[in-house]
Parts: sequence; C-alpha cells; structure tokens
Amino acid sequence: MNLLQLFDVPAPEKTIPVPYVIAEAGVNHEGSMDVARRLIDEAAEGGADAIKFQTYKAATLASKDSPAYWDTTKEPTRSQYELFKKHDSFWKKEFEALKKYCDGAGIEFMSTPFDVESARFLNDLMKVFKISSSDITNKPFIRILCDFGKPIILSTGAAHLHEIAEAVEWIEAKGNKLALMHCVLNYPTADENAALGMIPALKRHFPQHVIGYSDHTLPGDMHILETATLLGARLLEKHFTHDKTLPGNDHYHAMDKKDLLHFHVRLKATLASVGSMELRALPEEEPARQHARRSLVTARAIRAGQQLTAEDLTWKRPAHGISPRHYDEVLGLHARHDLAEDHVLSWADLDRA
Repeated sequence: MNLLQLFDVPAPEKTIPVPYVIAEAGVNHEGSMDVARRLIDEAAEGGADAIKFQTYKAATLASKDSPAYWDTTKEPTRSQYELFKKHDSFWKKEFEALKKYCDGAGIEFMSTPFDVESARFLNDLMKVFKISSSDITNKPFIRILCDFGKPIILSTGAAHLHEIAEAVEWIEAKGNKLALMHCVLNYPTADENAALGMIPALKRHFPQHVIGYSDHTLPGDMHILETATLLGARLLEKHFTHDKTLPGNDHYHAMDKKDLLHFHVRLKATLASVGSMELRALPEEEPARQHARRSLVTARAIRAGQQLTAEDLTWKRPAHGISPRHYDEVLGLHARHDLAEDHVLSWADLDRA
C-alpha cells in the first residue's frame, strides 16, 4: 500500500494490516548529502515505506534563548537555536536531489516543513504533509499547510484531548484527509511511558481518521512498534540513523537498518500468529473435533424396541456417533436392535416407534 492509499482504503475488519513505516531521518544526515543518501539506501533495505527528513532554518524556528528539552547528557547543546543551527544547511536544492534519489531507491520521500517557505517548495516534492507535535497549536501554520490540498499527518505529542480535537477541527474545516499519530514528546521515552493505550483512545475519539504512532523509545527488540501495530496503528514512524553510537539528540534513540529488519521479521511472525479476527474452527483442529469431543453412548445394555431414557445414556469420546447436542432428541426414541453397554450410538440404531 502506498501512502495515499492509506487514507483511502479502510483497515480490514478481519485482519490486522501491515503498517506503513516511515523512517524518520530528521537531520541525522548532519549536513552531508552522502550520509543522507546512505540513510535513504539503508531505510529502503530495511523495509521502510518512506524516509522523512526535516526542513527548517534555525532563525525561523527558535528564538536564540529557547532552552533544550532533551537529554543533555546525550546532546549537550542547551539552546534549541544552537542545535538547529548545526543542521539547517539543507534547503530546496538539496531536498530536490534527495527526492530524486528516493525515487531511484524505491522509497517515498517526505520532509516535515517548519516554515512557510520550506512548505512551498516541499509541496512539489511530496504527496502528504507531516505536521510536528510542536505545531499542533499553530493554527495559522496548520491552515497554510492544509491550503495545499494534500492529506495531513499530525503528531499529537504532549497534547491534551481538547488540543487534539481543536487541531482536528481546523483541518476538517479545510477538508483535508487526516492521520493522527500518537506520540510522546520525550527523548528518549521510557518503555513504561510509551502510553500505547492512547492509540485505541485516538481510534475511539476520531474513528473517521487514520491512526498511527510516532515512537521515541529506544529501539531494543522493537516490541513497542509491534505492540502499537496490534493496538491499531496503521502508520508507524521512528527515528532512523546509520550509526546509533554517534553523539547527538537523534542518533542514540533511533533505530538502524538492522533494527528495522528485525521489526519486520517479528511483526510477520506475530501477525501470522494473530491470523484472522473471526471465530471459526481451524482445519488443523479437525482431529480434535473428531476424537476429543464426545458421542452419546449406552450406559447399559438395551433391548430391541426399548425406549431410551436418561438412565440409558451417557457421553464419551470419540465424536464418531450422535453428538450430545442431540440429547433431547434421542430421549424417547426406540432401539432398532439390541444394543450392548458402551455402544457409541448412531442414528441407524434408533427408531421413533
């Protein structure tokens, strides 16, 4: 399924769909086109459906006294402006080149715009706009992005329900298709704080929209993304790097190609074990149906012509004879011939008179 189909094709009711996966490269290219191309290649090799960058200029994103809100033991920069200034060298020319490279690699190109200028040139490169959690209250910017007429993916990190509902109203008023991404805006998010229960909560409050999950936990065994899928996330996003040992805010809590491949292996096995969400007996259970269920059995010897009573019947394995579900129908019937004790009854043994 491609990204636009995600908005148009409803989730199947009887199976858990494989989610659309976005590798969030952000600014982990650190200003190098070679690294950016490597990230694209490795995301594609890892099975991501899309790779997403971030497009901004520090001067339009943060004031010079904006404080850090990340783990400064991992990323020591204490000013948002200073951190963003390190990574804001890519602009229109670079992203056009990366879009072309993504096309060749067979992976969807995306980038989150953080200002109007970048949104304008990214509009020519993308099918969908992603809005950061940090802009969920930014009414004028949301409206501007909606005016491009494309589907919107909105992350909901650090937002209360009324704030999410308000942003949804702004987007719905413009008529854009919408996906809401549960997100915890904490880097890194402890597993116990992933709050994955918000995924079904978003489905309950906004059933008309696609629901996904943007993850900031440490990759580990990738079970958080797996659980998010089982809870109904049809769209997954997680930070992506080529080297988790690199210093910086977005490397140490990111997944790499091996993590992504591991996730797909785990998810495939898990979804196979879930199977179809409808009640039925499996073909593999047929031996148990035939041999572990019970039949009506004579509790004592019965003469030909004798009418059967409750005292004449019991129920034992296997299920080769009359099922105990027909117990009431069998009572009152007559033996067609002599029946020994412990005889598994069949309809050929019985008459109405």
